[in-house]
Parts: sequence; structure tokens; C-alpha cells
Amino acid sequence: MQTVTPSLTFKDGAEDALKLYVSVIRNSKIVNIMRSEGGPIAKGKVLHATFELDGREFTAMDGGPSFSFTEGFSLVATCETQQELDEIWRRLSEDGGEEGPCGWLKDRFGVSWQVLPRALGEMMGDPRSGNPGKVMEA
Repeated sequence: MQTVTPSLTFKDGAEDALKLYVSVIRNSKIVNIMRSEGGPIAKGKVLHATFELDGREFTAMDGGPSFSFTEGFSLVATCETQQELDEIWRRLSEDGGEEGPCGWLKDRFGVSWQVLPRALGEMMGDPRSGNPGKVMEA
């Protein structure tokens, strides 16, 4: 069976990012971390890691200073309650993260997140809402 796995290449700090993510998102864990023995990636840095967020597999590594993230890619955390949304938002945006509009933030590692209530997606997909843009204005 074919699979597609998102892979995140951090400048540095992949292991710290993964520890944060699995502590914030339920049903998550670090599966394994392989460390570099030296060479193009400094000794001890993450050469390859596999982790799960809400049961979905991802990979990650430390790639060095030429790597960065853009808002063109984001992780979306869909929350059932306002309390859950507020806690995830707080944890991901603290310690140097950047808060943005409309549920967007950038964590301290440079990864963009959308932290959204499940009801928003339901309202935008409901034909009774009319223009989905109006939902965003509400």
C-alpha cells in the first residue's frame, strides 16, 4: 500500500520541536530518533526522526541554516472545545512564537499552525451558510 508522509526539515531544534508537538497534540508520540555521527549534519543532531501527531505519521530532521519554513505549509489542529483551542494556542505560541490572525500562528521553530474550532469547518461546509467568506467575517 502506498503512503505519503509529511517531512519537516528544521534549521535546528528538531528534537525540541517534536517533544513540544507530542506534548501538545493528543494521541501523539515520538517513534524513533536517529542521531548524526557527524558529517554534513553535526554530531548529535537529528538525522532522521519518526513521530506521530494524532496518530498520523511524520518525519523530521535537522537540516542546517539553509532550511526554513513558510506559511505555504501549515499544520492544522482542529479543536472540539474553546478550552482545548486556547491551551494548544498558548503552548504553541509561547517562548518566541508569533500569533497571527484567523487562527494562524508560527511556533518558535518557524512552523506555521492553524488552530481552529471544528465548528468553523462545519459552518463553512454547510450550504445554509451561503457564502463561506461570510463565515470568516462573523
